[in-house]
This record gives sequence, C-alpha cells and structure tokens, in this order.
Amino acid sequence: MVQLVTETNLNLPNKRIGKVRDLYETTLPDGDPGLLIIATDRVSAFDVVLNTGLPGKGIVLTQISKFWFDFFASDVSHHLVTTNVDEVPGLSDEERQQLRGRVKLCRKASVLPVECIARGYITGSGWKDYQRTGKVCGIPLPAGLRNSDRLDEPLFTPSTKAEQGDHDENISFDEGVEIVGEQSMTWLRDTTLSLYNRASAHAIERGIILADTKLEFGVQNGSSGPILIDEIFTPDSSRFWPADDWEPGREQASYDKQIVRNYLETLVAAGTWDKTPPGPDLPENVIERTMGRYLEAYEHLTGQKLEL
Repeated sequence: MVQLVTETNLNLPNKRIGKVRDLYETTLPDGDPGLLIIATDRVSAFDVVLNTGLPGKGIVLTQISKFWFDFFASDVSHHLVTTNVDEVPGLSDEERQQLRGRVKLCRKASVLPVECIARGYITGSGWKDYQRTGKVCGIPLPAGLRNSDRLDEPLFTPSTKAEQGDHDENISFDEGVEIVGEQSMTWLRDTTLSLYNRASAHAIERGIILADTKLEFGVQNGSSGPILIDEIFTPDSSRFWPADDWEPGREQASYDKQIVRNYLETLVAAGTWDKTPPGPDLPENVIERTMGRYLEAYEHLTGQKLEL
C-alpha cells in the first residue's frame, strides 16, 4: 500500500511550498547547486489545497515527467538529473523510503517569467474566450467552432507567471517580447509547439488526445539558451482525453482531477462549500476513481504498469 505524503520536513535549506510540490536546495552529485522537487499527494482545486490527498499521485506525476524528459532528451536541454532518491544527499533511510518515486533532482535555473501554453483543441478558458470574442487569447479563429474541436494548427498562447495565489494572465506574443526579448520569445514559441506536436503524435498512437499543455523554461548561469524545467506533459499540466470518447460539442472526459472538480461543484451547487479555504474532505470513491484515471494515463502513455 502506497504511503500518503502530503507534507515533508527535510533537513535541507530554503524550503518552498507550492500547491502540490515541496522544493529544497541541495547539491548535485557533480558538486553543482541543485534543486530537489518533491511531488506530494496534495491536491488543489479552484486554487484551494484540499485536506484530503490522493495517495500515490505525486509518484505518478513524477514518473510521467521522467518518461517525457527521457523522450525529449535529444530534442531540448532540460534540468532533470535523476529521479533516484538514493542519489539525493542529506536524507535519512526513512526519508528515502517515504520519497521513493516522487523526487526530481534538478539543476538550478532562473525561471523565465513567461508560461508557454500550446492549444491543439478549443476547450476550457479558450472555449469561453472564443464564445465571447471569436478569438483565443487575441488570436482570431474561424466562426462555427464547437467546444473541444480540433484546431487546424496548434496555438501558442503565452501567459505571465503569477505569484502563488494569483491567476496567470494571458499575454500576446509581442507582450512576451517586451518581457524576455524577441529572440527568446521566438525560441519559446517554436520549441513549445514542436514539443507539443511530438508529444501529441505519441499520445494519439496510445489512444490519448493531448488537448493542450503548459511548459516552463529557465536559464542557467553560463548556458547558451533556455532549458526545459518543471513537470512536463502530466495530467496536472496538460489536458488529456480518451481518443475513443472524443466528441466535439461537449465537455470531454479527462485523465486528471476532473472527477474531484465535478464532486466539489456538487457541493457548491448544494450550498455547502463556496470555493474558499478550507476545502472539504473527499470521499473514498472520488479518491479511488481519480487515482485510477492518473494511473490509466501513465499506462497508456508509457506502455508500462506502475505499481504503487
């Protein structure tokens, strides 16, 4: 039975806590400064971290990221050094056991303040934007598109990276140029779309539609250009749909925490929760069904089973 990990308290410096991840500074095997990223089992919805975790969720996300970092190893430089917890210095045997499968030991990088979003299908906030304006993030689209329609060409729709608790704001390509410069912005756009297209092609062969995704990049001291950082093409950073169930004109089933969001919406409709902290506890059947979707995504994408 997998151990539920919703918080960590390691004897490592500069701990930072995100919605679902804990970060610490550490040292890499080669002596360079490193960053330890721990994917916990915390789950957030509507910008609220819930009291109930999803046992093993952090392991699934880490292993999906590892698969994609390996997949793109010859395409783009990235920050991942290893996911082997035994190579992380300064941990006790008990901590290594607790964190096995859910750590990424990475090279430190300064995060570029532009989040890179690729959209191959019109859905979510893009669909709402299109209904209101006929555009997605200011990009005109043909009339008559339906919810979840496939776009002729994927869109690059960058956003600003907000502080925790705030919402990211969509920006134009030109606004991104003002932030990081034209050369960097052009590279970010071209690389994001290239990675998205390759990941989409792999996913569809495995019966999964990659509707959209968010990528982040950073720069290292002395590096020749940006590197890929954070998590990539996971159910928390991407929208995955079962290809055999895709039907434009409606919302799609997804391989992520949509089951959690749907359950919480029933509480909102009943007037028992108002989308503010503290979040309600999740029933066991919602936990099990949601974890089943995460594991299904891993198995489809990698062709392997993940034993938790």
